[in-house]
Amino acid sequence: MVCIMVYLGKTFPATLHLGSGPKTIGQAKVLRKKETEAEEILWQALRNRKCYGHKFRRQHALGKFVVDFYCHEKRLAIEVDGGIHEQADIAERDINRTFELERLGVIIIRFRNDDIFERLANVLREIGEVAKAL
Repeated sequence: MVCIMVYLGKTFPATLHLGSGPKTIGQAKVLRKKETEAEEILWQALRNRKCYGHKFRRQHALGKFVVDFYCHEKRLAIEVDGGIHEQADIAERDINRTFELERLGVIIIRFRNDDIFERLANVLREIGEVAKAL
């Protein structure tokens, strides 16, 4: 008797998405197609290990959340926040979200859109310094 196993699709270690379900993973896929200008600029600076050799993923599902950028090797997430994040209810949601992700062992760094547009080199330096410290 011969047993042949066929797998269609991708396999990921269980820790890569921290238990994200199909709904959250699907949401991440949709968000990758609708990135903001600031996210696009930062992605071009992070992709293909351009930032100090670290591999980043964009719009990555982690648990029940989707983070803008994620380095699995360092368990480091980067969030890019527009003006809407200054509203009290959104800011409170961000605090709770950060707390829950940190409980899962993920470090969160937040940057404003203006930081990306005006001080990209400083943003990349800070990302590199945090990643090096982890």
